[in-house]
Amino acid sequence: MQLIRRVVSFRVSNPILSGLFQAFVWMFIGALILSFFLWMSGMREQDLSLYTYVVHGLSLLVGGFVAGKRSGEKGWYYGGITGIVYGLLVLLIGFLALDASFNWKDSLQLLSAFFISALGGMFGVNTHRS
Repeated sequence: MQLIRRVVSFRVSNPILSGLFQAFVWMFIGALILSFFLWMSGMREQDLSLYTYVVHGLSLLVGGFVAGKRSGEKGWYYGGITGIVYGLLVLLIGFLALDASFNWKDSLQLLSAFFISALGGMFGVNTHRS
């Protein structure tokens, strides 16, 4: 059993990268759930905007929480950086996939990503055992 645990275990020691990994895992799970809602119900794609913001917000909160917990100090800092990198990656994917240009709303989204993830980092650093 220990051999399987050693081979399959995947642990990132950098707090920002581990927070980003967890945030994207939770975003993937949320997108999968929203896809099932679209498929199983009469929901339209135009109705998903609020739900996608909720999925991104929860992903940012979890990513900041993990980054703050792994850092052990300055949870708001590591969580906030995790949120900014997450936001920039989402904007980059939107730019490359949808040819979306950068505007002032995107800077507000980056700012809110910073604050949500920094809040998660504050909670995460306080759960770290000393």
